[in-house]
Amino acid sequence: MATERSIVMTPRPRGSTTPRPPGSTGWLFATPFLVFFGLFLVVPLGIGLWMSFTDASLTGAGGSTFVGLDNFTEALGDGQVWQTLGNTVWFTVLSTVPLVALALVMALLVYTGMPGQWLWRLSFFASHLLPVAVVYQIWNMLYQPDRGMLNGLLDLVGIDGIGWLTDEKYAMWSLALVTLWWTVGFNFLLYLAALQAIPDHLYEAAALDGAGAWRRLWSVTLPQLRRTTGLISVLQVMASLKVFDQIYLLTRGGPDGTTRPILEYIYDTGFTNYRLGYASAVSYVFFGVIIILSLAQLKIFSRRED
Repeated sequence: MATERSIVMTPRPRGSTTPRPPGSTGWLFATPFLVFFGLFLVVPLGIGLWMSFTDASLTGAGGSTFVGLDNFTEALGDGQVWQTLGNTVWFTVLSTVPLVALALVMALLVYTGMPGQWLWRLSFFASHLLPVAVVYQIWNMLYQPDRGMLNGLLDLVGIDGIGWLTDEKYAMWSLALVTLWWTVGFNFLLYLAALQAIPDHLYEAAALDGAGAWRRLWSVTLPQLRRTTGLISVLQVMASLKVFDQIYLLTRGGPDGTTRPILEYIYDTGFTNYRLGYASAVSYVFFGVIIILSLAQLKIFSRRED
């Protein structure tokens, strides 16, 4: 005898809605970010790229005539572009190495359990919270040739004062020192977080094998920090290549243009000489240099990982 199967239609609860497809909720929450990302990053990048192929002027005189690759050809043959790019690379070399090494030392000192850890953490990171205008005021007073504290200390030990910001031999080193004091706290924080994530059983196993403090540092701690070091190095190189604020406030690119970074040249070209099209082309040439250096760094650190 055949059995009959009845289909019972369950009424949908009042107020219920059609289920959303998977992932739609995530896009809904991401929409505000994507809107601002497009308006304030993608659109300006597109406008800047278009301007780099024109002779656009800040004054608006003559309109914007399409000139093709003329701006890029001029940029590649512009001696000021290469000089300021060399200054930027030199500053990057001077600042990146101590900003990575000193941050690691500071993090190790705090991680080893020094007395008053909260005070050390605060003092190491506090300078990173200061705006550039405050940093400028502090170091401009320290570097004063007549009344500055640094030359005052040199005078106490019988050494003639130094033109920290006016002597070509010392100006870039002085700017690197300012950047080190100002920004090392961020790298210190990244290293400290990475140290706290190292499993304790690695140190316990090394201690059971008879490894001392230095051997544990070289064989356990530093290898575990390899990825963090690679990340910090890439971020620091990119940040140093984009230097502008502290140099512009302290030296205006002097003396004789020896500390002038390429971003200051782009700024002067676009907003002082009113050549927005050419300034856009130079900025995209510099953007290409940053991309190449970043990819090279990532390639080097990935090989070391392998």
